[in-house]
Amino acid sequence: QVQLVESGGGLVQAGGSLRLSCAASGRALWTYRMGWFRQPSGKEREFVGRIFWSSGFANYADSVKGRFTISRDNAENTMYLQMNSLRPEDTAVYYCAAGRSANVNDYEYWGQGTQVTVSS
Repeated sequence: QVQLVESGGGLVQAGGSLRLSCAASGRALWTYRMGWFRQPSGKEREFVGRIFWSSGFANYADSVKGRFTISRDNAENTMYLQMNSLRPEDTAVYYCAAGRSANVNDYEYWGQGTQVTVSS
């Protein structure tokens, strides 16, 4: 069982930056891949990026590549999403997730979400 709690959302102007945090608790976290997803109002949830906890390797959706960076702090059991050059279309509820099934697109555990609003 893994518990995830996001924080750091808020209102920011276009071009600004925010850093989201995802505090994780549970056993064997190093065996999980951690993901960030977002869901704009009235739209489907979409993949933002993922990081493999053990290696630190991360990859990203094309829409955020070069602007967003995922990292993790092993000592704090926390994953971060650094978001730079924010755009109004980045407005969404952002969720972190954890998974370790064979399908890299499957995530078993989800946080409650944090709202990010980017004003133009």
